[in-house]
Amino acid sequence: MGCKFQAQMVGRRIIVWNIQQGMELYSSGFYGKPIGVRKPQLGDEFRDPSELSPFEAMYLLDHKLISIKDEKDNSLSKKVFQEKCTDHFLNFASKMRVYRHLRDLGYIVRPGLKFGVDFAVYIKGPGLEHSPYMVQIIEKNGKIDPIELVRAGRLATTVRKNFVIASTIKNKLHFFIFGRFKP
Repeated sequence: MGCKFQAQMVGRRIIVWNIQQGMELYSSGFYGKPIGVRKPQLGDEFRDPSELSPFEAMYLLDHKLISIKDEKDNSLSKKVFQEKCTDHFLNFASKMRVYRHLRDLGYIVRPGLKFGVDFAVYIKGPGLEHSPYMVQIIEKNGKIDPIELVRAGRLATTVRKNFVIASTIKNKLHFFIFGRFKP
């Protein structure tokens, strides 16, 4: 049985060329977004192919909902795709672990680059609410500088989000939530 959605890995990008499939992925769980569209709205008619983050693509592969081909149109196995992501993206495995955990809990997880963190996390979804959480992953032996913590807290307060640090301690995933101060 074939997968419902098809994508292609072009360099570091994962593209869903079929516009209808891109719309369905977005409307069924906020996966991907049309190329060149900053904030798509649920129910919008897509006019362009969609791009998935490597985490979204891996998660969809885990659930056997997507197949991914390379630039030469060869199918990529889950193992090969994961190896490519590990080569291309810093700390892919630990970020994927956090992404998978949050998605499995029902959260919508989007890239957090505009906030300077790994993920922006939604309860309902983008366009339906502002993300209440910004998540930064700290590696097992990683340290966070106190100044960076203060800076992140100030940013979180400014953009009205809770700052979350995710880290693995003794092989268990932990989340530390810093609520924003509301005067």
